[in-house]
Amino acid sequence: MTIVGQRATEATAELPANFLWGVATSAYQIEGAVAEDGRTPSIWDTFCRVPGAVIREENGDVACDHYHRMPQDVELIAGLGVDSYRFSISWPRVQPGGRGPVNAKGLDFYSRLVDELLGKGIKPWVTLYHWDLPQELEDAGGWPERDTAYRFAEYAGLVYEGLGDRVRTWTTLNEPWCSAMLGYDQGKHAPGIQNFGASMRAVHHLLLGHGLAGQALRAAAKEPIELGITLNMGSAKPASDRPEDVDAARRADGLGTRIYLDPLVKGHYPEDVVADLEARGAVLPIEPGDLEVISTPLDVLGVNYYSSHVFEGGEEPHEPVAVSQNLPVTAMDWEIVPQGFTDLLVRISQDYPGLPMVITENGAAFDDEVDENGVVDDSDRLSYISDHIAAVGSAVAQGADVRGYFAWSLMDNFEWAYGYDKRFGIVRVDYDTQERTLKRSAEWYRDTIRSTREK
Repeated sequence: MTIVGQRATEATAELPANFLWGVATSAYQIEGAVAEDGRTPSIWDTFCRVPGAVIREENGDVACDHYHRMPQDVELIAGLGVDSYRFSISWPRVQPGGRGPVNAKGLDFYSRLVDELLGKGIKPWVTLYHWDLPQELEDAGGWPERDTAYRFAEYAGLVYEGLGDRVRTWTTLNEPWCSAMLGYDQGKHAPGIQNFGASMRAVHHLLLGHGLAGQALRAAAKEPIELGITLNMGSAKPASDRPEDVDAARRADGLGTRIYLDPLVKGHYPEDVVADLEARGAVLPIEPGDLEVISTPLDVLGVNYYSSHVFEGGEEPHEPVAVSQNLPVTAMDWEIVPQGFTDLLVRISQDYPGLPMVITENGAAFDDEVDENGVVDDSDRLSYISDHIAAVGSAVAQGADVRGYFAWSLMDNFEWAYGYDKRFGIVRVDYDTQERTLKRSAEWYRDTIRSTREK
């Protein structure tokens, strides 16, 4: 057995033969065609035009040109032997401006994508929102405004009407932490606002939008659907047993994990988090009945994992400081912590029992090099993915109910504020020619999936 083959066997040893394997992308990062067939601007189209917001002032106008190359990309996906493809719907493509009737041409693109996938025996896994809020809704206040949650539910219903006869699994939101914190608190993502109070209002309205959309989907469904939400999480541990470090880890976990999972699963926000927010003058704008809507039962929890952190207390109690663990890092300067992945999955299974999980994103950016034969020998990414699949297996062996894994990302793409500077793909994209090339990690992933079918 080769070293690569041995790594595949070790990585999947604890996973069942019916484990779901997939790859994932998002609309703005790959589609391009930002002004075609009725699509209107999203907050990312606007943000990319802000000087200094994105490296080299790059944008998603063309990205991977997936809008025009979709059938070939589905062929590529099929060649990897995956069970499922997770993709997101562009809200301003389907419902220009975020209000009013469906844009038939925009929705038809996704209908054709679903048909292409099903024709190859690949399960479509739809994410309704991956950060591309229609700019007109942001102009009306965005996620800090309650009305946006209702607009999102309306949009969800339009998408279901067009695709619901063929799509069973529906994820409402991707990483609401990023939307709220990076978008409205830190200003590193669209719409680029720095207002902590606004970010906390966004947290609540994102969760409310999830619940309202979930109810709309279930009300429209003629057959049972799988309803989910995807959260980005990691393990938060204190740097020492000093009270300020322990409190820093608690605060990081509170705003990173529990502020989402507690209302989603338990129907209430964590008391300590609410107290922390009140001390900072921030309020979660809860109205009667909101938490019942937010805690609409989930069928699956999507878990996105990239790293875990150790925290110590900062100068301000509300500002936990992540400290180095002296571990290898990816090109994003994120420490590589597969054990944190296991810890997270086991923790979720214990603190939120009865909630099936699927890893909806996991992967790494590295500075890939193409050799003279056009080969990308990305052994660092291959190691990252195999070690993290093994970490999932370890969690499964400890009782965590994890049912699938989606590699992020199918292909190199527009990496938000990093532009095209960071490559996460297991498939290389030459942005000048749009040529796709399988990296060694893609070949390993394909062969690993095949090996699990032989169990």
